Amino acid sequence: MSTTTYIPRLHVKYRSEVVPTLMKKFGYKTVMQCPKLVKICLNQGVKGSTSDKKLIDEAVKEMTTISGQQAVSTMSKKDISNFKLRKNMPIGCRVTLRNVRMYEFLDRFISVSLPRVRDFKGIGEKSFDGRGNYTLGVNEQIIFPEINIDKISRISGMDITFVTTARTNEEAYELLKELGMPFVNMTKTGGN
Repeated sequence: MSTTTYIPRLHVKYRSEVVPTLMKKFGYKTVMQCPKLVKICLNQGVKGSTSDKKLIDEAVKEMTTISGQQAVSTMSKKDISNFKLRKNMPIGCRVTLRNVRMYEFLDRFISVSLPRVRDFKGIGEKSFDGRGNYTLGVNEQIIFPEINIDKISRISGMDITFVTTARTNEEAYELLKELGMPFVNMTKTGGN
């Protein structure tokens, strides 16, 4: 009886195509120097969650459906009277994807979800943090095919952060571009 382990398509692409390309471009001496994608973090703040607790449950359920992994609610860290917020009240939800689920989510995100964005021309290249991480905001959760538009009560967005081992923005940009992220080159098109 043979047990075959499933390896996602993008992980195979990373090993066979992305690593040799990055080694040639940046002159790495070993494969271990090549930057790699470590995790993908999805984060969503839920507006109005202080007055209606069902909104958090719906957001957690939607994010679990989108990511394929159980999402958890995030709690407030301090009291803010102007927002009617108490410490440890649920105010959003998050999930962190690694390994197989991370590559599967990235594959679905690039090939299915991003093309469903209205008037999509590519994603900006300026959202790197200087340490090799990239954060992207999504305005509507309905771009994900797992969400049934008839069953949602409200449109909400989320932040998606791609955490890499790259030391510079340029290395992270090349890594994500080689994995298939559709960046818009703003410097050559004359945009800001």
